[in-house]
Amino acid sequence: QVHLVESGGGLVQPGGSLRLSCAASGSIFRIYNMGWYRQAPGKQHELVATITMGGSTNYADSVKGRFTISRDDSKNTVYLQMNSLKPEDTAVYYCNTNTRSLNWGQGTQVTVSS
Repeated sequence: QVHLVESGGGLVQPGGSLRLSCAASGSIFRIYNMGWYRQAPGKQHELVATITMGGSTNYADSVKGRFTISRDDSKNTVYLQMNSLKPEDTAVYYCNTNTRSLNWGQGTQVTVSS
């Protein structure tokens, strides 16, 4: 079974940047299309960005042009570079497959506030 561990969150001022990482156990990571999700208090998981096995990416309109998803299959890791952060980006961020087929990790908290 694949386990996901997210890291890299923190408190940042509006306009700042963070880089999130999601490390996956298991050598079959490379066969998954992966995604980053976020969950604000009282809301459901929102899909933020996806990346296919071949490296094609897609983004929610709310983050397009500000966030970049990437992956390093040799390290079983997917990344989310977040620039020009806004207070509305505040949430717990998770990674999973694009169909949410894996158990959720603990997530990493991102707080954007002055």
